[in-house]
Amino acid sequence: MKLNPSVYIVGAGPGEPDLLTVKAQKLLMNADVIFFADSLVPSEILHLCRKDVEIIRTANKTLEDIVPLMIERVRSHKSVVRLHSGDPSLYSAIHEQMQLLAEAEVPFEVIPGISAFQAAAAKLKVELTVPGVVQSIILTRISGRTQVPTREELASLAAHQASLCLYLAARHVEDAQAKLTEHYPADTQVAICFRLGWHDEKIWVVPLKEMAECTHKEKLIRTTLYVISPALGEATARSRLYHPEHTHLFRPRK
Repeated sequence: MKLNPSVYIVGAGPGEPDLLTVKAQKLLMNADVIFFADSLVPSEILHLCRKDVEIIRTANKTLEDIVPLMIERVRSHKSVVRLHSGDPSLYSAIHEQMQLLAEAEVPFEVIPGISAFQAAAAKLKVELTVPGVVQSIILTRISGRTQVPTREELASLAAHQASLCLYLAARHVEDAQAKLTEHYPADTQVAICFRLGWHDEKIWVVPLKEMAECTHKEKLIRTTLYVISPALGEATARSRLYHPEHTHLFRPRK
């Protein structure tokens, strides 16, 4: 399979190589150059690549280092995979990369990946939208080096009491817990998910009031996702979708 000279921005998923999309696997197997976010993506994923592939590690590089190299490789008629963790649509800093590639008239394509919140729900064996319990999912973060807009502050989002998936918050866990406790009951279950999909993955489920304590006890400072949700409790509600009394186009009333 010969790829066109282009940049393919690929979501690597949460870490487990088997959770890559088929398209992502094909691109990794055929690309000439891999720009590898080595601090966030496990190296096992590189086992899919060609033996002669050029691998450029980017953990120690800035945007000003990375983008000119991608442009140069494409203009040299090479196919480039820019491998990001999770899904590129979430906290991946691809917006500025795409702008610069477009300005340089370098073709690019985005390939989605599984996000950590989806992997967390699968590991926990829960549905985050349980009828009669919770029907919305909020994906957010707390202000740190990157400030969250005032209208999106955690306390205001917590007021919805939805299934809230909190990224990039381990270093600010006390602040996060305080804001969440303003609206969620203190005994609301919280899943603390560390390095999902990696060989050293760990998950703890604790009451909200113990969220910060557990984070400090386990010395978590990065690569941690918090899932705060009424769905983590004892939810017994049933969806109407497969209920015998629910009729629709493919299952008309008898």
